[in-house]
Amino acid sequence: MRRPGTGRGVGSLLSDFGHTLPAAPTQAEPPPVTRLFHTASWRGRPVRGAGWTPASVPVSRWRMTSDQAPVLWPLVTGPGLPPTGAQMGIDYFSGGSFYADPHGWVLDETIPVTNPNIITFGKPGGGKSSTTKAFCLRMGDFGYRTLILGDPKDEYEPLCRALGVEPFVIGHGLGTRINPLAFGPLGEGWDHLEAAEAKRRAALVFGRWLTLVRGLVGSQKIGELHVPFGPSDEVVVIAALRILTGHHQGNTRLRETTIPAVWHLLNNPTDDLISTCRYETERQFLDHTRLLRDALGQLVSGALAGLFDDHTTIDVDWNAPIQSLSLSRLEPLGDEAIGIALTCLNSWGRGMREMSAAGDRRIIVRDEAWKQMRLGPEPVKSLDADLRLSRSTGDIQFVVAHKPSDLLSVGEQTSQAVAIARDLLHLADIKILHGQDAGVGHELERLLELGPIGQDLVTGWARQEKGRALWLVGGQLHKVKTVLTPWEAQLTYTNAAIEGTRP
Repeated sequence: MRRPGTGRGVGSLLSDFGHTLPAAPTQAEPPPVTRLFHTASWRGRPVRGAGWTPASVPVSRWRMTSDQAPVLWPLVTGPGLPPTGAQMGIDYFSGGSFYADPHGWVLDETIPVTNPNIITFGKPGGGKSSTTKAFCLRMGDFGYRTLILGDPKDEYEPLCRALGVEPFVIGHGLGTRINPLAFGPLGEGWDHLEAAEAKRRAALVFGRWLTLVRGLVGSQKIGELHVPFGPSDEVVVIAALRILTGHHQGNTRLRETTIPAVWHLLNNPTDDLISTCRYETERQFLDHTRLLRDALGQLVSGALAGLFDDHTTIDVDWNAPIQSLSLSRLEPLGDEAIGIALTCLNSWGRGMREMSAAGDRRIIVRDEAWKQMRLGPEPVKSLDADLRLSRSTGDIQFVVAHKPSDLLSVGEQTSQAVAIARDLLHLADIKILHGQDAGVGHELERLLELGPIGQDLVTGWARQEKGRALWLVGGQLHKVKTVLTPWEAQLTYTNAAIEGTRP
């Protein structure tokens, strides 16, 4: 019997039968590891001249962009937005071109934009108007048309004439009349509508008119207070509008009415109007509606006289690349008159766009919108409604102002009007911030949460050259310089009035 460990192995046994097991491969020795870096203490090596220190040094923290520290951050960021839409200029963060495509951004799930509306702020002369006009002009190559709902300073006249369109001029003694109570496309083919569709259109039309009358009445003041417009006033105005148009009588073809016609009916109420509004006598009706009638009377004989008190006399070519309604002739009447005119145009323009055809994309420019908003909370609500409806109409609402306080100076800081105006900033996911003073920069940082980098760009870099602006696209910051062609620079030049004052 063999002791354990003295027998033959498997290989020896198999060799007796002519089988040879393959030899196991020999493993090569791994090459020696060469260390390129050696771990050292953050205090350095404790030898002379090695930078060693016995105490820690406080580290200063700095925040900067890649273009401010190219040595520390020698990388170039890629463009954050796709190259679709109008090519506006240079994106200084990436060094490439910057493209503006509001509707494309809304449809792109990777871009945090939920509406195509734009609000732009900037000091006069900083390139705000040039960027707005360049955007409108270049978006025309993609099928967009532009509607200037009130041009208080005739800034868009050269652009209109360059595109072969003559602006409509609104002013006392001129032939242009705009009826803010026009039916618009919703009134077409009313006698052939089914009952459900007629009811739906009636709700839209009368709702738009009620918003207008509420805004016009609310623009009037008793001392420092705006004229109130309560539920009873709404019932009276709606009843008067239904009677004047024939909707109350069930007519299949409705008549267009005007604001003076509404005022005349309220001053001379019919038995039908009195009973519909649930008043017992004509005297009771007149006593309870005195404030409403007086406010409308001031408008009819004052700011609206000869401008918005009759049927529309212009035939707008909606297929033209641009249309503009000039209000410069109203400048001597003051900001309040221009604000009332903007409110009327706002209602008229909304009526013209309530049944826009599919693919009829339009940029609605609202210049000097703060003059409308300062009339009180009701005009602010009207603009708020337009911004909220932009997704359903396919329009891009483009609001132009100098600074946020223009929008927030519509009343006391705790008032409803200011709360709505502050929300307007969030109804435009695209904001273009041109150069501002330090005080306005702090205001923008507080309202829009720009951060210190964005605030410095607005109060520093953007003020160094015209056309520079910080674009906020759904919260993303883009440092953009608008680049104009010589032809565009000539069309958008706004210093012609002061050019001759040079010594």
